[in-house]
Amino acid sequence: MLNFKNTLLTTLLLTCGAALAAPETYTIDSSHTYPSFKAAHIGGISFWRGKIDKNSGAVVLDRAAKTGSIEIVMDMTSIDFGHEKMNEHAKKDEIFDVAKFPTATYKSTKLIFSGDTLTGVDGNLTLHGVTKPVHLTVNQFKCIPHPFYKREVCGADASAAIDRTDFGVSYGVGKAIPDGKVTLEIQVEALKDEAAGPAG
Repeated sequence: MLNFKNTLLTTLLLTCGAALAAPETYTIDSSHTYPSFKAAHIGGISFWRGKIDKNSGAVVLDRAAKTGSIEIVMDMTSIDFGHEKMNEHAKKDEIFDVAKFPTATYKSTKLIFSGDTLTGVDGNLTLHGVTKPVHLTVNQFKCIPHPFYKREVCGADASAAIDRTDFGVSYGVGKAIPDGKVTLEIQVEALKDEAAGPAG
């Protein structure tokens, strides 16, 4: 009888532990998520900033195991510099060629934690049909109960530096523009998915 109780207790503890450590999925709130970028303009006299207005994706977190995944899909047809002629030019084949490459994606390969805090992400950025590894520094990461949706929401600000010529986007580099350096910044919020209810 004692062995049965011990076995039952062990099973319950393992089951509870597995439940607590289960990965949790969050869907990106596209209305509060804006991948943006900063790049030099004509001769480096100023920096122009733009953003991608339409995006989607998901985040999976296993806090106990300190693992997970992130995927963001960016609609390059929604690129916005706040300047209509520049928007039109950026979409043409000599720059982003959105007719041929309408989306860009970032997919994580590893989440990096310091204690319980997410501090970085290793992953691959696919832009203009080219995939390259890009490390994101997570400058802030926080999860709270959402005041309206009554679900957990997580938010982060992340940044990275890339060279756009690595992705075949070299328009103006070495002529009107000194180099292809671009600063990426991603403001992201994601809502925890609701648990599925019982079938019936």
